[in-house]
Amino acid sequence: MPSDTPNDFALLTSTLDRVCQGDLARARDETLALATICREAGDGADQPLRDEVAQRIAAMDLDALTWILRYSTARFHLLNKGEQLSIARINRERERGASPESPRPESILDAVRTLKARGVDRAGALDLLARIEVVPTFTAHPTETRRRAIMHKQREIVASVQTLRRTDPTPPERAALESELRRVISLLLVTDDVRSSSLGVLDEVRNGLFYLTDAVWEALPRLAADIEDAVGAVYGDGDRPALTPLRYRTWIGGDRDGNPKVTAQITRQALGLMREAIVGKLADELLALRHELSVSTRRAPVPAAFVERVEREIDEGVDEENFVQHARFEPLRVRAMQIRARLLRGEGDAREFLNDLDEMDAVLRGIGLTEVAERGRLAALRLRVRAFGLHLAALDIRQHSRVHEGAVAELLRLAGVCDDYASLDEAARIETLSKELLNPRPLSTPEAALTPETREALDVLLVVRDAVRREPESVQSYIISMTDSVSDMLEVLILMKETGLFRLGPEGARSDLDVVPLFETIDDLEHAPGLLTEMFASDAYRAQLGARAQTHAGAFQEIMLGYSDSNKDGGFLMAGAALDRAQRRIARACNDSSVEFRLFHGRGGTVGRGGGRANRAILSAPPASCNGRIRFTEQGEVISFRYAMPEIARRHLEQIVHAVMLSTSGLAQPEAARDADAEALLGELAGRAMDAYRGLIDDPGFWDWFAGATPVRHIGALPIASRPVSRGGSSLGFDSLRAIPWGFSWIQTRYLAPGWFGLGAGAGELSEETFARLRSLYTSWPALATIIDNAQQEMARARLPIAARYARMAPGGDDFHARIEREFESARDVVLRVTGQERLLDNAPVIQNAIRARNPWTDVLNLIQIELMTRPARAETDAQREALTPPILASLNALAAAMQSTG
Repeated sequence: MPSDTPNDFALLTSTLDRVCQGDLARARDETLALATICREAGDGADQPLRDEVAQRIAAMDLDALTWILRYSTARFHLLNKGEQLSIARINRERERGASPESPRPESILDAVRTLKARGVDRAGALDLLARIEVVPTFTAHPTETRRRAIMHKQREIVASVQTLRRTDPTPPERAALESELRRVISLLLVTDDVRSSSLGVLDEVRNGLFYLTDAVWEALPRLAADIEDAVGAVYGDGDRPALTPLRYRTWIGGDRDGNPKVTAQITRQALGLMREAIVGKLADELLALRHELSVSTRRAPVPAAFVERVEREIDEGVDEENFVQHARFEPLRVRAMQIRARLLRGEGDAREFLNDLDEMDAVLRGIGLTEVAERGRLAALRLRVRAFGLHLAALDIRQHSRVHEGAVAELLRLAGVCDDYASLDEAARIETLSKELLNPRPLSTPEAALTPETREALDVLLVVRDAVRREPESVQSYIISMTDSVSDMLEVLILMKETGLFRLGPEGARSDLDVVPLFETIDDLEHAPGLLTEMFASDAYRAQLGARAQTHAGAFQEIMLGYSDSNKDGGFLMAGAALDRAQRRIARACNDSSVEFRLFHGRGGTVGRGGGRANRAILSAPPASCNGRIRFTEQGEVISFRYAMPEIARRHLEQIVHAVMLSTSGLAQPEAARDADAEALLGELAGRAMDAYRGLIDDPGFWDWFAGATPVRHIGALPIASRPVSRGGSSLGFDSLRAIPWGFSWIQTRYLAPGWFGLGAGAGELSEETFARLRSLYTSWPALATIIDNAQQEMARARLPIAARYARMAPGGDDFHARIEREFESARDVVLRVTGQERLLDNAPVIQNAIRARNPWTDVLNLIQIELMTRPARAETDAQREALTPPILASLNALAAAMQSTG
């Protein structure tokens, strides 16, 4: 937390405390008393003081506990907003003090200045910027517990505070703003934190639209201006680069892997909602443009050809008669309305729309209004059309490989090609599929009696076909979960062929979609380079690559890497090492096959799911994998934090672009930073760490302990997403449990084990000589530094004295806790020896202090949750047990706000 956060947080909490009345005021006072005792208990195992708090909580009735949860949740929401406001304000102050000679760290200007200092000339810098394509991808993974109603009120609170801070209000104006703040906080307190029903898929789509059409919409033009200004400031006057390095994509409404609620019809509706949203935003911009471009032919030499074209379309009745009569001498205004009318009628595509805007840009430049063209609404609108098209964000389709296998097996059987495709070995499958891809006849007819699963697999591709015919950029990728063979890729091409999305014949091939393998487990990551080499050697798949190159300039093979499942499969350190190794070897495999590529990083929000600071992850990536193209997922509370405010969104995106610029240029890390011995050492440590991790989770008693000691069974009842917490509707167990509720459970109990467990076992027994090597690598190898620093942040957030109380709620708790605690102490020793610090996070005192300030208040919530989880066993009736569910869910929500993360 920035050091001056209390300026905003104090304002918010004082307002909160003033509006508390009755039961809520009593809850406020009791919460403060309990948090004070927890603060006295400190970070150690001073359990008598915590016992006192636990006993006071145990004596409270359900209503009293519910009021405390309600107050605490609101308080943490306001604390989180206070932090965001402080971050935005500090960034603003640093930007105000920046100059070309002393740019803000991690800014675009900082990156451009670094390029020049390293000998890159203007042409080289522009070429580099033109090659960069950054693709954040929103997903609907259930890691945001807040309702949209809560988020809207938080935005109102932010607006009120910013107005107070940034203006010099008169006393009446200040009183009105403070009244507004009290009003919104009062409404926040009486708004349910937990939804009454689960989100539907279309609700999730609308949540994504909320950020795309607000913070992202506002941030992109500012980021483009930052690039233009930086190039001009560092390299001097010259052609201003019209660059748009960012494109957004989304999985929301297209990711059907394990979510039966995402149907073909839902995908069609999701595409429709995005189209409706972007058309509405563009129509509003064109209205504003009409008011701005009041250029009169009586005062400026507007080209006659442009005027004639505008008037010709007027004669055809393209625009409103009254408007035309009053604007005959203002053709740019009329043109804006003509474009808007066509847009609202659904005529034309994004390319035609952009051509019309480019023509208006040329007119402005031609009559000497260059700055109006470069800095006005038209420039922002042109950039947005390049970034968003007429689809807003391209929708990905994702499905599990076994679904494709079943659908293709059925089609081949019905067509008389192969009675038992599932029994074929891989070579026979590839041969069968390759022949069928060359055969122009379909395997089935629209009237064929297919199983619902196969019909659905085809129907979604028919939806995609309709979408790309209308707007080619609206759907671009089909992602295959759990890809482990070439046939997995060819099966999707068969389904695309059936629906007219892929054609392969003597005259050549045509394909409307990229097919993207997703490698998720440790084994899959290890085997990925070999599979890709085999895939690129397939004539059928090479035809797919060639077809995409013909229809999409600069086409490449996209490869997705799964961070969440690899961590759940092999543990924190092994996942980090395996992903680093996979990136190097995948880049080599693609280069050896002369295939351009882009890596798609499926990162979660928390360190235990591959999260952490995105720009640091980019800067620490293997140099061979850094080619200017990068894609990564953003989900749940990560989206709501990074895109809560346009200022924070812009800062997040400039840090990403800064990192991609430096990594692509080869300036992010010297080649000497990593060598074969260093990578072998990391692999050795990771192997030992994975053994320790698998030893824990494969223990015969582990799952029963975990299910009893954590709120994992309650997390499934939290109505935060349309997606189930386990795969395939199977009973809850380690193998079926998804990575998000797995991480969510560890965070709630304050262990946070997925973010650090195994580090101690991996490096704890090393010689002093090897530790010296690790210390040296920590300062020179960004990948290792990121692993160590991410681990120490999660360990600093852990709270083992609290976790021990959860552990004792299930059989074997003392033993499992002791096991985890020993590993924690060993891992902490490793971190401190490698970094040379005295305490965890000494290298990040702002975060260290923020955690320390939050801990006592969070401890109270943990102790309440533990009490609530133990009460069902003591309840005498079903009604008493059912009455416990709402407060337990409220405790999950409160702790998610306190920890600022779920899974």
